[in-house]
Amino acid sequence: MQALYSYFQHEKADAKHFEKELFKSIDKLYELYLLMILLFNDLQHVALVSIDDNKNKRLPNKEDLNPNLKFVNNLLLQSISQNKDLKKQVEKRKLSWQNDFDVVRKLYSEIKNGELYKDYIAESENTIAGDRDFLIAVITEHLSQNEVLTSLFEERNMHWVDDSFVAFNSVIRNFEAFEGEYTLMPLLKDEKDDMEFMEILFSKTILYRKDLEELIDRHTQNWEIERIANMDMLLMEMALTEIMHVPNVPVKASLNEYIDISKEYSTPNSKTFVNGVLDKVIAELKRDNKIVKSGRGLKDS
Repeated sequence: MQALYSYFQHEKADAKHFEKELFKSIDKLYELYLLMILLFNDLQHVALVSIDDNKNKRLPNKEDLNPNLKFVNNLLLQSISQNKDLKKQVEKRKLSWQNDFDVVRKLYSEIKNGELYKDYIAESENTIAGDRDFLIAVITEHLSQNEVLTSLFEERNMHWVDDSFVAFNSVIRNFEAFEGEYTLMPLLKDEKDDMEFMEILFSKTILYRKDLEELIDRHTQNWEIERIANMDMLLMEMALTEIMHVPNVPVKASLNEYIDISKEYSTPNSKTFVNGVLDKVIAELKRDNKIVKSGRGLKDS
């Protein structure tokens, strides 16, 4: 959506250039995903440094000398720190929190002072399920909506504020799969199919844009094309491209997806407008046998 929106804002844009930038943004999203996982390594490191500093204070108290090690001994954290695939990817891409370590310390302090952390360390032993669920809860309660992290992501990459939702959910799915040994999962379930889907959606939305505009125009009798919000128009064009040219995605799934996106990125009335227009267009396409779906259970979807 962002790549197409940028493309259509330029009168003499090069589609191949914008397609290349689209795939580059996916690679950057993978970097964000890796950085979020790496953040947990550094949170554990901050905790260990804090424990050592407290032990070496001039007048350490009982708690300083006998600290609660539940967090630093978290089984998922331990396994992440030993994962060779993660280390290889991080080194290859030169990813690090070193220049933003004050942010890591601030995040650790916030987590440590929260009720979630206090309840967690109050439990006596480390278990796979308990340690896994705690880190997932840290993401949802402390990281996913954190203003400091949001500002940092925005500084590093203009798309990362939007992309962070996808990246955090990917980290959660990755952590949910932990059963004793951490495995770094790919960002995309099926990279070949997903990349092909993006290429088709991007190129064919551009290729058939004029036809799509005429199709939409027939079902917006009280609206001139120029008066329809640019984002609404783009989302309807993308939805129809997906419905007509991606045979293995159900029509209903495509329709619901673009209605959800319109709620997030367009005007307050977009959901109703986009839904209403697409319903009419889809009815025409079905009547004229212009929607062909293939795959199990998709023929009549």
